[in-house]
Amino acid sequence: MRHQSSLWVERLARFGYAAKGVVYAIVGVLAVQAALGAGGRTTDTQGALQTIASQPFGRFLLALVAIGLIGYVLWCFVQAIKDAENKGSDAKGIIQRLGYGITGSIYAGLAISAVGIILGSRGGSSNSSQTWTARLLSQPFGQWLVGTIGAIIIGLGFYQFYRAYKAKFRQHLNWHEMSDKEQTWAMRLGRVGLTARGIVFIMIGGFLIEAARRFDPQQVRGLDGALQTLQQQSYGPWLLGLVALGLVAYGIYMGVEARYRRVVAPPLKEGQLLRH
Repeated sequence: MRHQSSLWVERLARFGYAAKGVVYAIVGVLAVQAALGAGGRTTDTQGALQTIASQPFGRFLLALVAIGLIGYVLWCFVQAIKDAENKGSDAKGIIQRLGYGITGSIYAGLAISAVGIILGSRGGSSNSSQTWTARLLSQPFGQWLVGTIGAIIIGLGFYQFYRAYKAKFRQHLNWHEMSDKEQTWAMRLGRVGLTARGIVFIMIGGFLIEAARRFDPQQVRGLDGALQTLQQQSYGPWLLGLVALGLVAYGIYMGVEARYRRVVAPPLKEGQLLRH
Protein backbone atom coordinates (compact mmCIF):
# COMPACT_ATOMS: atom_id res chain seq x y z
CA MET A 1 0.00 0.00 0.00
CA ARG A 2 1.38 3.39 -0.99
CA HIS A 3 2.37 5.90 1.65
CA GLN A 4 -0.20 8.70 1.93
CA SER A 5 2.40 11.46 1.53
CA SER A 6 3.70 9.85 -1.67
CA LEU A 7 0.19 9.78 -3.11
CA TRP A 8 -0.33 13.47 -2.37
CA VAL A 9 3.03 14.44 -3.85
CA GLU A 10 2.13 12.55 -7.03
CA ARG A 11 -1.28 14.23 -7.27
CA LEU A 12 0.19 17.67 -6.72
CA ALA A 13 2.94 16.97 -9.26
CA ARG A 14 0.42 15.99 -11.92
CA PHE A 15 -1.72 19.01 -11.09
CA GLY A 16 1.45 21.08 -11.36
CA TYR A 17 2.28 19.86 -14.86
CA ALA A 18 -1.27 20.70 -15.92
CA ALA A 19 -1.03 24.22 -14.43
CA LYS A 20 2.32 24.81 -16.13
CA GLY A 21 0.75 23.69 -19.41
CA VAL A 22 -2.15 26.11 -19.01
CA VAL A 23 0.25 29.03 -18.51
CA TYR A 24 2.36 28.20 -21.58
CA ALA A 25 -0.69 27.52 -23.72
CA ILE A 26 -2.15 30.93 -22.86
CA VAL A 27 1.13 32.67 -23.73
CA GLY A 28 1.15 30.79 -27.04
CA VAL A 29 -2.49 31.45 -27.90
CA LEU A 30 -2.15 35.19 -27.22
CA ALA A 31 0.95 35.31 -29.42
CA VAL A 32 -0.79 33.37 -32.21
CA GLN A 33 -3.61 35.93 -32.13
CA ALA A 34 -1.06 38.75 -32.30
CA ALA A 35 0.64 37.09 -35.29
CA LEU A 36 -2.69 36.78 -37.09
CA GLY A 37 -3.67 40.36 -36.28
CA ALA A 38 -6.69 39.04 -34.39
CA GLY A 39 -6.06 40.79 -31.10
CA GLY A 40 -3.91 39.07 -28.54
CA ARG A 41 -0.45 40.24 -27.53
CA THR A 42 3.06 39.04 -26.89
CA THR A 43 3.40 38.41 -23.18
CA ASP A 44 5.17 36.22 -20.65
CA THR A 45 4.04 33.88 -17.89
CA GLN A 46 3.15 36.84 -15.67
CA GLY A 47 0.91 38.16 -18.43
CA ALA A 48 -0.71 34.73 -18.72
CA LEU A 49 -1.61 34.91 -15.03
CA GLN A 50 -3.13 38.35 -15.53
CA THR A 51 -5.11 37.02 -18.48
CA ILE A 52 -6.54 34.20 -16.36
CA ALA A 53 -7.48 36.67 -13.63
CA SER A 54 -9.37 38.87 -16.11
CA GLN A 55 -11.71 36.05 -17.15
CA PRO A 56 -15.11 35.32 -15.58
CA PHE A 57 -14.44 33.57 -12.25
CA GLY A 58 -10.84 34.57 -12.90
CA ARG A 59 -9.68 34.57 -9.30
CA PHE A 60 -11.06 31.10 -8.73
CA LEU A 61 -9.38 29.82 -11.90
CA LEU A 62 -6.14 31.55 -10.95
CA ALA A 63 -6.32 29.99 -7.49
CA LEU A 64 -6.43 26.55 -9.12
CA VAL A 65 -3.42 27.45 -11.25
CA ALA A 66 -1.59 28.76 -8.17
CA ILE A 67 -2.24 25.50 -6.31
CA GLY A 68 -0.96 23.60 -9.34
CA LEU A 69 2.18 25.72 -9.50
CA ILE A 70 2.81 25.14 -5.81
CA GLY A 71 2.44 21.41 -6.47
CA TYR A 72 4.96 21.67 -9.31
CA VAL A 73 7.38 23.53 -7.03
CA LEU A 74 7.02 20.81 -4.39
CA TRP A 75 7.75 18.14 -7.01
CA CYS A 76 10.85 20.00 -8.24
CA PHE A 77 12.20 20.14 -4.70
CA VAL A 78 11.43 16.45 -4.17
CA GLN A 79 13.36 15.73 -7.38
CA ALA A 80 16.26 17.81 -6.11
CA ILE A 81 16.39 16.73 -2.46
CA LYS A 82 15.05 13.18 -2.50
CA ASP A 83 16.45 12.32 -5.96
CA ALA A 84 13.06 11.08 -7.16
CA GLU A 85 14.45 10.76 -10.72
CA ASN A 86 17.44 8.64 -9.58
CA LYS A 87 20.05 11.03 -10.95
CA GLY A 88 22.60 9.95 -8.37
CA SER A 89 25.20 11.86 -6.37
CA ASP A 90 28.02 12.11 -8.90
CA ALA A 91 28.88 15.44 -10.52
CA LYS A 92 26.38 15.05 -13.36
CA GLY A 93 23.61 13.97 -11.00
CA ILE A 94 24.26 16.85 -8.61
CA ILE A 95 24.09 19.35 -11.47
CA GLN A 96 20.81 17.88 -12.71
CA ARG A 97 19.33 17.91 -9.23
CA LEU A 98 20.50 21.48 -8.75
CA GLY A 99 18.67 22.29 -11.98
CA TYR A 100 15.46 20.90 -10.49
CA GLY A 101 15.97 23.14 -7.47
CA ILE A 102 16.52 26.22 -9.65
CA THR A 103 13.41 25.39 -11.68
CA GLY A 104 11.44 25.01 -8.47
CA SER A 105 12.64 28.41 -7.26
CA ILE A 106 11.61 30.05 -10.54
CA TYR A 107 8.13 28.57 -10.44
CA ALA A 108 7.86 29.44 -6.75
CA GLY A 109 8.20 33.06 -7.82
CA LEU A 110 5.45 32.54 -10.41
CA ALA A 111 3.21 30.93 -7.80
CA ILE A 112 3.80 33.88 -5.46
CA SER A 113 2.87 36.22 -8.31
CA ALA A 114 -0.37 34.29 -8.85
CA VAL A 115 -1.24 34.60 -5.16
CA GLY A 116 -0.41 38.30 -5.30
CA ILE A 117 -2.78 38.84 -8.22
CA ILE A 118 -5.53 36.97 -6.37
CA LEU A 119 -5.00 39.27 -3.38
CA GLY A 120 -5.14 42.34 -5.58
CA SER A 121 -1.51 43.24 -6.21
CA ARG A 122 0.11 43.53 -9.62
CA GLY A 123 1.83 40.18 -9.20
CA GLY A 124 5.35 41.21 -10.01
CA SER A 125 7.21 43.85 -11.97
CA SER A 126 7.55 43.53 -15.71
CA ASN A 127 11.19 44.70 -15.58
CA SER A 128 12.31 42.45 -12.70
CA SER A 129 14.88 40.70 -14.93
CA GLN A 130 16.39 44.09 -15.81
CA THR A 131 16.50 44.96 -12.10
CA TRP A 132 18.46 41.88 -11.05
CA THR A 133 20.70 42.21 -14.11
CA ALA A 134 21.54 45.76 -13.03
CA ARG A 135 22.41 44.47 -9.56
CA LEU A 136 24.67 41.78 -10.99
CA LEU A 137 26.40 44.23 -13.33
CA SER A 138 27.19 46.46 -10.35
CA GLN A 139 29.15 43.64 -8.68
CA PRO A 140 32.84 42.87 -9.23
CA PHE A 141 33.17 40.84 -12.44
CA GLY A 142 29.45 41.55 -13.01
CA GLN A 143 29.77 41.65 -16.79
CA TRP A 144 31.41 38.23 -16.82
CA LEU A 145 28.76 36.84 -14.49
CA VAL A 146 25.84 38.12 -16.58
CA GLY A 147 27.52 36.93 -19.76
CA THR A 148 28.10 33.49 -18.24
CA ILE A 149 24.45 33.21 -17.22
CA GLY A 150 23.49 34.16 -20.76
CA ALA A 151 25.79 31.48 -22.19
CA ILE A 152 24.29 28.87 -19.83
CA ILE A 153 20.77 29.78 -20.94
CA ILE A 154 21.83 29.51 -24.59
CA GLY A 155 23.27 26.09 -23.76
CA LEU A 156 19.93 25.11 -22.22
CA GLY A 157 18.27 26.22 -25.43
CA PHE A 158 20.42 23.93 -27.54
CA TYR A 159 19.77 21.15 -25.03
CA GLN A 160 16.04 21.59 -25.74
CA PHE A 161 16.84 20.98 -29.42
CA TYR A 162 18.77 17.84 -28.45
CA ARG A 163 15.88 16.58 -26.32
CA ALA A 164 13.47 17.23 -29.19
CA TYR A 165 15.68 15.47 -31.76
CA LYS A 166 16.37 12.44 -29.56
CA ALA A 167 12.85 12.47 -28.08
CA LYS A 168 14.44 11.94 -24.68
CA PHE A 169 11.23 13.09 -23.01
CA ARG A 170 9.72 9.67 -23.81
CA GLN A 171 11.65 8.08 -20.95
CA HIS A 172 9.54 10.03 -18.45
CA LEU A 173 6.22 8.75 -19.79
CA ASN A 174 4.31 5.57 -19.06
CA TRP A 175 4.53 4.67 -22.75
CA HIS A 176 2.77 1.32 -22.36
CA GLU A 177 -0.38 3.03 -21.06
CA MET A 178 -0.76 5.09 -24.24
CA SER A 179 -2.42 4.10 -27.48
CA ASP A 180 -0.50 4.28 -30.76
CA LYS A 181 -2.28 7.53 -31.64
CA GLU A 182 -1.49 9.05 -28.25
CA GLN A 183 2.16 8.06 -28.61
CA THR A 184 2.34 9.67 -32.05
CA TRP A 185 0.83 12.94 -30.85
CA ALA A 186 2.93 12.97 -27.70
CA MET A 187 6.05 12.72 -29.88
CA ARG A 188 4.90 15.52 -32.18
CA LEU A 189 3.82 17.85 -29.38
CA GLY A 190 6.96 17.21 -27.35
CA ARG A 191 9.32 17.79 -30.26
CA VAL A 192 7.59 20.94 -31.51
CA GLY A 193 7.17 22.32 -28.00
CA LEU A 194 10.78 21.74 -26.95
CA THR A 195 12.03 23.28 -30.20
CA ALA A 196 10.01 26.43 -29.54
CA ARG A 197 11.33 26.61 -25.99
CA GLY A 198 14.86 26.18 -27.29
CA ILE A 199 14.45 29.14 -29.64
CA VAL A 200 13.15 31.33 -26.81
CA PHE A 201 15.95 30.27 -24.44
CA ILE A 202 18.62 31.07 -27.02
CA MET A 203 17.12 34.50 -27.60
CA ILE A 204 16.88 35.28 -23.87
CA GLY A 205 20.48 34.16 -23.39
CA GLY A 206 21.54 36.38 -26.29
CA PHE A 207 19.85 39.37 -24.66
CA LEU A 208 21.84 38.74 -21.47
CA ILE A 209 25.13 38.51 -23.35
CA GLU A 210 24.32 41.76 -25.14
CA ALA A 211 23.51 43.39 -21.78
CA ALA A 212 26.87 42.25 -20.45
CA ARG A 213 28.72 43.45 -23.56
CA ARG A 214 27.13 46.89 -23.46
CA PHE A 215 26.99 47.09 -19.65
CA ASP A 216 23.30 47.94 -20.12
CA PRO A 217 20.56 46.04 -18.22
CA GLN A 218 17.95 47.58 -20.55
CA GLN A 219 19.06 45.05 -23.17
CA VAL A 220 17.64 42.19 -21.09
CA ARG A 221 14.30 40.78 -22.19
CA GLY A 222 12.26 37.82 -21.09
CA LEU A 223 9.78 35.60 -22.88
CA ASP A 224 7.62 38.54 -23.92
CA GLY A 225 10.66 40.39 -25.27
CA ALA A 226 11.75 37.36 -27.28
CA LEU A 227 8.31 37.10 -28.87
CA GLN A 228 8.25 40.84 -29.60
CA THR A 229 11.66 40.60 -31.25
CA LEU A 230 10.42 37.80 -33.51
CA GLN A 231 7.40 39.91 -34.45
CA GLN A 232 9.65 42.82 -35.47
CA GLN A 233 11.75 40.79 -37.93
CA SER A 234 11.20 40.29 -41.63
CA TYR A 235 8.36 37.80 -41.97
CA GLY A 236 7.73 38.59 -38.30
CA PRO A 237 4.12 37.36 -38.16
CA TRP A 238 5.21 34.02 -39.62
CA LEU A 239 8.13 33.65 -37.21
CA LEU A 240 6.02 34.68 -34.24
CA GLY A 241 3.17 32.43 -35.29
CA LEU A 242 5.38 29.36 -35.64
CA VAL A 243 7.08 29.83 -32.27
CA ALA A 244 3.74 30.67 -30.64
CA LEU A 245 2.21 27.47 -31.99
CA GLY A 246 5.22 25.66 -30.55
CA LEU A 247 4.49 27.14 -27.12
CA VAL A 248 0.88 26.01 -27.44
CA ALA A 249 2.17 22.55 -28.33
CA TYR A 250 4.42 22.60 -25.28
CA GLY A 251 1.47 23.58 -23.09
CA ILE A 252 -0.58 20.68 -24.45
CA TYR A 253 2.38 18.34 -23.99
CA MET A 254 2.49 19.34 -20.31
CA GLY A 255 -1.06 18.02 -20.18
CA VAL A 256 0.26 14.72 -21.54
CA GLU A 257 2.88 14.69 -18.78
CA ALA A 258 0.18 15.44 -16.21
CA ARG A 259 -1.63 12.30 -17.31
CA TYR A 260 1.13 9.87 -18.30
CA ARG A 261 4.38 10.96 -16.65
CA ARG A 262 6.03 8.47 -14.34
CA VAL A 263 5.89 10.17 -10.95
CA VAL A 264 7.51 8.00 -8.31
CA ALA A 265 7.38 10.11 -5.18
CA PRO A 266 9.26 8.79 -2.14
CA PRO A 267 7.39 9.10 1.17
CA LEU A 268 8.11 12.33 3.01
CA LYS A 269 8.49 12.57 6.74
CA GLU A 270 6.92 15.52 8.47
CA GLY A 271 9.11 18.60 8.07
CA GLN A 272 11.67 16.72 5.96
CA LEU A 273 11.91 19.32 3.20
CA LEU A 274 12.24 22.09 5.77
CA ARG A 275 15.12 20.34 7.54
CA HIS A 276 17.04 20.19 4.27
